[in-house]
Amino acid sequence: MYSKDELKNLKLEFWESFGAFCEVQPYLRGRKKVWSLNTKVKGVELKFDANRNGAYVILEVNHRREDLRLEMFERLTWYKEILEKGFPDGLIWDICYVREAGNEVARIYTKKEGIDLHRREHWGEFFLFMASQMYLLEKNFKGIAEYLRE
Repeated sequence: MYSKDELKNLKLEFWESFGAFCEVQPYLRGRKKVWSLNTKVKGVELKFDANRNGAYVILEVNHRREDLRLEMFERLTWYKEILEKGFPDGLIWDICYVREAGNEVARIYTKKEGIDLHRREHWGEFFLFMASQMYLLEKNFKGIAEYLRE
């Protein structure tokens, strides 16, 4: 069991190590930033999540207004084939995901379960999964982003 400070330091070390991992990946070289998680589409973000249950690479629609959130999610479904290109099992489409804070968002994501952030020996699996899957999701999203901007 970790104390609050130990857990904070563990997470900080995890994300710093992930950044270092990404810097040496051949397919990620030459990028200004490792990840451009800002999509430039209002209410749409690319995100990572790593926790005790596994690794997640997420495209999140988080408009505060439900009608706008649902409209954007529907627009994304029009491009499902493009977004899922390269994902052999497709992506998970969750129109009503409830965050820990209680607010509702829509998520399109992929996950790798059975790995635990608290186990350093799993970090390599986290890094490989998160880097490769975000690279693919980001690339696919960039192909449709201009059609989603208002």
